[in-house]
Amino acid sequence: MSYLESILKVLGVGLVLGAGLPAVFALGLVAYSRGADGAAGGDTTAAAPNPAFKFLGIGLFVFVGWVILTAVLWITRATIIHHTGIDLFPFLPKK
Repeated sequence: MSYLESILKVLGVGLVLGAGLPAVFALGLVAYSRGADGAAGGDTTAAAPNPAFKFLGIGLFVFVGWVILTAVLWITRATIIHHTGIDLFPFLPKK
């Protein structure tokens, strides 16, 4: 049963990070573009920009960047601990 649980965990993480992060980034692009000033495009029928969407887009970009940075630090945690002695994830159990 532990193999099946491990496979399901990997599948879940793969779906979230494999499809979820690009989807969140795409939502950030849409939100940011709706919040940006559309005067440069020359389209006079466009709706007025909404600053709330611009901040939402920036927030989604920051979230995606934070997840990527955390993932890279998680993958390299043993090397970081070995070379610097700093444990960036002290609250997580050791194996």
